[in-house]
Amino acid sequence: MMPEVNIFEIWKIALEISIIWFLLYRFMVFIQGTRVVPLLRGIVILVVLFSLTNLFNLIVLNWILTKLFAISVFGFLIIFHPEIRRGLSKIGQTYFNMFSPMDAEQGVVNDVSQSLMSLAQKRIGALVAFERSVGLKTYAESGVRLDAGISAELLNTIFSPIGPLHDGGVIIGSGRITAAGCIFPLSQNMEIDRALGTRHRAAIGLSEETDAVVAMVSEETGKISIAQAGKLITDFEGKDFNFVLKNILQQPQEKRKNIFYSWRQKNSGNK
Repeated sequence: MMPEVNIFEIWKIALEISIIWFLLYRFMVFIQGTRVVPLLRGIVILVVLFSLTNLFNLIVLNWILTKLFAISVFGFLIIFHPEIRRGLSKIGQTYFNMFSPMDAEQGVVNDVSQSLMSLAQKRIGALVAFERSVGLKTYAESGVRLDAGISAELLNTIFSPIGPLHDGGVIIGSGRITAAGCIFPLSQNMEIDRALGTRHRAAIGLSEETDAVVAMVSEETGKISIAQAGKLITDFEGKDFNFVLKNILQQPQEKRKNIFYSWRQKNSGNK
């Protein structure tokens, strides 16, 4: 007699394998270009050494490696605290925030675009973050609270080289300027072009740790860029910048990514 096949058990095994592969895939995508990659190589070497010490019964080395593993757990949590926090934040952004899009006010985007294009012509650096579902209160506290209405003139004044707030970033939330002179986290992604300056890295860094959309002007080149989800596109023309920024802010998160990547591919193809 043929053994009875339990369909439920087969589906359960298939589901578990699929979930494990998906989690491994997402983990590999997440750590790509981060400091975790060299760490994983070190862990693989330690595991191989640990297996060899067990195989050849090297008691002293085995004891040392056992203690080293225990210590490395605490070291991992301390050293890679930013990566862990960013990973947990991304989980919430990807699977929950997609259901709570925020609409962009036409006037706000137009004023920001007008200001940044004006600053770009004068090669004056600027950094503007649009708060989304993940709050930016921590970063706002590093600057000066304003709670002011948005206008191109006010943004130009804030980023004026003679002003005290020009080196920091501006945070915009609920259609108002929440704070200025804010310090944003610098990206630790090793794949970023080394030619990019501090503003670029701050824009990318904030977009990695939160779902904020960050627009910036390079003081060195006068080019306007947008950072979103850890990615950066640049070399905008005036109308293109206003269009892309407006559409990214008006769409739910999954559609914002599609617009972002589509424009970048189209732009690169035209060069």
